[in-house]
Amino acid sequence: MIGQDVAILEKEFGTPVRRDESLYGYQWYIYNQDYKRYLQVGVQNNKVVTIFAIGESLDVAPFEIGQPVEEIFNTQYIDTNINLDWEGTTYRFELNDADLNLRPMVQLGDIYVQLYIDKFTGNLSSVRFLDAETLIKQRPYELVYRGELTEEPALSDDTWRKIEIGTEQEIFDITNVLRQRHKLKPLRWDELTAEVAYGHSKDMSENNDFSHTSKKFGDLTKRLQTAKVAYQEAGENIAANYTDGPAVVEGWLNSKGHRDSLLNKDFSHIGIGVFQKYYTQNFIKKVE
Repeated sequence: MIGQDVAILEKEFGTPVRRDESLYGYQWYIYNQDYKRYLQVGVQNNKVVTIFAIGESLDVAPFEIGQPVEEIFNTQYIDTNINLDWEGTTYRFELNDADLNLRPMVQLGDIYVQLYIDKFTGNLSSVRFLDAETLIKQRPYELVYRGELTEEPALSDDTWRKIEIGTEQEIFDITNVLRQRHKLKPLRWDELTAEVAYGHSKDMSENNDFSHTSKKFGDLTKRLQTAKVAYQEAGENIAANYTDGPAVVEGWLNSKGHRDSLLNKDFSHIGIGVFQKYYTQNFIKKVE
């Protein structure tokens, strides 16, 4: 699919349920009708430039969702450095030990494949395919380069908000994909809780303060009380400076405390708030 016309994508998978804006110039075509076939396809100038696949029924050959990591390392050449030339600039992405263990990259011809490993199960959780230009835009690893480096464009508040809303919905979908994979009930969206989450992400960004407790608005309990959210139990995940929604959720999945919230069988609802590159998930068990 990478490099193919969008018409071929839509012939294969149909019309997407949503089209979300991204930070990187492409639109995400979202296919979430069936969580076992959940797919995000990045389309720019009517061409497929990246794919994020996490649905366990999808064909992601030569890989397989749920595949043991040992099998991947035995069958694929995984290097600590990824070298490429693009429009007169030479790039070298350098993967550290954590990258190699949790999100290694494989080059298949002129396509780059980022593998997200679930370290708690030792299996492949999801796969991201990218063309060279998209990899350079995202810069998911330490980068050494020779030549010109393109700057991220300055975005208007309106454009940022469109990206944030799309990212919130992707995090919601992917969270439920993982819950279904672990035989748990999907969470339902709660708008009041989402407003609390968004307020916390914005507060962290504006005050450059990465914490569960806001100096101004207090901890999660205080923030939910202020918003008059009725609940029995609550939990919170926060993150900052990830590439996008898929990368954030895979990051949380590999952190014990965050994973416990994501996969808590008692939670019934969720609210997600994204402000630029700050991310908050608030989970609640509603009062019955």
